[in-house]
Amino acid sequence: MALLESKNRGEVRIHESPEELSTDLADYIAELSEASVKERGFFAIALSGGSVITLLRNLCGAPYNKTVDWSKWYIFWADERVVAKNHVDSNYKLAKDHLLSKLPIVPSHVHSINDSLTAEEAANEYEFVIRQLVRTRVVNVSDVSDCPKFDLILLGMGPDGHVASLMPDHPVLEEKNEWVTFITTSPKPPPERITFTLPVINSAANVAVVVTSGVKAEAVRLAIDDVGPDCPVLPARMVEPIVGKLVWFLDNEAASKLKGFEQFS
Repeated sequence: MALLESKNRGEVRIHESPEELSTDLADYIAELSEASVKERGFFAIALSGGSVITLLRNLCGAPYNKTVDWSKWYIFWADERVVAKNHVDSNYKLAKDHLLSKLPIVPSHVHSINDSLTAEEAANEYEFVIRQLVRTRVVNVSDVSDCPKFDLILLGMGPDGHVASLMPDHPVLEEKNEWVTFITTSPKPPPERITFTLPVINSAANVAVVVTSGVKAEAVRLAIDDVGPDCPVLPARMVEPIVGKLVWFLDNEAASKLKGFEQFS
């Protein structure tokens, strides 16, 4: 693994391969979990969909399956497709198949959306659930905003630079008051989704953006490098934790267009 200096864009970790990235990511999450449980008795983590989940596979094996205090984990989703839980497009199903079914996480600690509701209703209900858990401090509260302070929000990124279900040039990027909002016009199917808003993402204690493959290299460059005012501002570039820590987990291919990458290749 190599560390790349980035101006105000967090810590950039570049890995030789997705396998090396997966190992480093498991270490990172296990350390955050341990610190959070020690400090407040809980670890509240928000997952995303896509390849991020398969890259968490190392958590299911030694030593983590024995050393992590899974009973203190509370699982949320930074975004979800408004489909049935057993649908192929469900982020919940993806996480269940690859992660949750292999770990001793308390079922009542897994907070997925109500898949019987409309997108708007599901977003409102999910925000209500999170508000109840903030009240009991299962989810921490931000010192600097009227938002929850998740211990870790784990994001992927699309080739268009979207994170969670915050799409480029979409009005939801401007949402300031809601914690959870919805879209019905996702350019990538399925069209109906719920998503954390930018204020919630940027209030987290830790945000990790995990990106692999060369098709995303240009979006990575636009999200991290000092590209100047004329370039489009991708949703991924709007991820700027107020007081939390931002870490990018990239493989060589995803990092290939970053300034300074040549020194690692």
